[in-house]
Amino acid sequence: MQQSTLMPLARLPLRLRLMLHLLASLRLTLGLLLLLLAGTVLAYTVEAARVWGIVVPLVALAVNLMAAIAVNTRFRRQTALLAFHLSLLALIALVAIGRLTALGGHTELTVGGEFDGRLVETRAGPWHHGALADVRFTNMGFEIDYAPGLRRGQTRNRVQWTDRDGHRREAQIGDQTPLTLEGYRFYTSFNKGFAPLLAWRLDARPWVHGAVHLPAYPLHADAQMQDWVPPGAERPIHLRLVLEEAVIDATREDGFRLPESPRLVVRDGNQRHELRPGEVAVLASGQLRFDGLTSWMGYTVFYDWTLPWLGAAAVVAILSLGFHFWRKFAATAWDA
Repeated sequence: MQQSTLMPLARLPLRLRLMLHLLASLRLTLGLLLLLLAGTVLAYTVEAARVWGIVVPLVALAVNLMAAIAVNTRFRRQTALLAFHLSLLALIALVAIGRLTALGGHTELTVGGEFDGRLVETRAGPWHHGALADVRFTNMGFEIDYAPGLRRGQTRNRVQWTDRDGHRREAQIGDQTPLTLEGYRFYTSFNKGFAPLLAWRLDARPWVHGAVHLPAYPLHADAQMQDWVPPGAERPIHLRLVLEEAVIDATREDGFRLPESPRLVVRDGNQRHELRPGEVAVLASGQLRFDGLTSWMGYTVFYDWTLPWLGAAAVVAILSLGFHFWRKFAATAWDA
């Protein structure tokens, strides 16, 4: 930002001119930059300040920059310099708007399961009004490479969805390759694990089918258990997956896979059952059938429509500033 120089804004009232010069002050700029730094730290430590801790200093900086552009005659006389400062103003405004309208979060999907527009955890700006509720896609399965030492490598996840023309689409996504629907980007995450497929029947009612996601594997390899409240039941039952073999060999290159002989331990009060796929446990609260084992994948979800505009504004800022200095130094011989 350039040092503001007093100019006669004859057509403006004196009080307004003084206010503009005050708002364009470089000292104010320095103070607002320090406020932005403090707000950024606050935003990452206090949830309530996550948005406004950054947006308020950015809005103040935008006002400061607009005042500087208004009172500094050099900006209007030098087109490239004016373009640079307008681009800088656009960058500040877009970052602030992005904080207000962006969305971040994560979700989990069983293999074969369809995303229903709901996230497990959401961090949305107060002005976010997207179409996430209309987004649908299906997790068709995934592969993950592991290097020795359980170092996670590439994730390849097949997904299917129906486009706006009614055509069925399929793609392979990963940690760096997203599925983009309605502006939302879905990336695979390090979170994934096993999911027992269960059938539950209360009294003589029809069987209800579903899957229970166990804690992430191999991150929680020794804690493959979960409390689950069956539909219509009044208390949770405890599920624990017994792994009888090392699912991923940590001594060599391997891949994520399902255990060959899964065994599910079910506890309901004082009752304890061990189930193999296809077996049924008769519990005090109902009947539980272990239909088999599948897996689930965690997805990181991101939405920010301002990103391409931020890129464009940054390019204009770089080019205009470069052109300004090229003209400035080209006007004088280097050996003068």
